[in-house]
Amino acid sequence: MSTFKNTEEARIYFQGDRFATLNGMQLDELTEDMSVCSMTLGEGHKNANGGIMGGVMFTLADLAFAALANNIHKPTVAQQVSINYLSAPKGTRLIARATCKKDGRSTMVINVEVSDDTGREIAQFVGTGFKL
Repeated sequence: MSTFKNTEEARIYFQGDRFATLNGMQLDELTEDMSVCSMTLGEGHKNANGGIMGGVMFTLADLAFAALANNIHKPTVAQQVSINYLSAPKGTRLIARATCKKDGRSTMVINVEVSDDTGREIAQFVGTGFKL
């Protein structure tokens, strides 16, 4: 059973995630077993070498993780997370898709795949959430 009544209620809740929202990240879809977040890339997301900062991909994946985790059980906080960067983005948008791998009594494991709008795989994020 979902914590949020619908995606719009979850969007309102996650507007409180100021870092993500101020950087243009948004919650697109939310169901009992998946979430999708996305953003448009811009000049403000680039590093000194002209590529997209790794923290951009991490934050987008973290938002998708948080949306799904807190839809499963609210409140849930990140206990441990890791990310593998696979490729540099070539498109203009990033999309993060989160799915729950394991929902236990006090913890959950969520996988997030980040891709760009060309279909290129950008990053793989795994998070363990702790249910408060």
